[in-house]
Amino acid sequence: MVMVKERSGNSTKRELMIADVEHIWLEYDRQNDILYINFGYDVEDADESFLTENDIVVRIKNGKIVSLTIFDFSKKVGIEQY
Repeated sequence: MVMVKERSGNSTKRELMIADVEHIWLEYDRQNDILYINFGYDVEDADESFLTENDIVVRIKNGKIVSLTIFDFSKKVGIEQY
């Protein structure tokens, strides 16, 4: 279940499935402290995307999650950056 902030300021819950759990790849941008999690062989174009209340971008194609972008990753998991 994902909590979605709409532009109006209201929050709604949506249940979404991950597109491809067999092929997951990660990319970390240390300079900006962003973790990219992609599901599938390549970066997919999304039909829609939204920002959760935890500052995570969820990208969706055909009703399934194709990627997550996690801002301030090290802070969220309690790791100090060097």
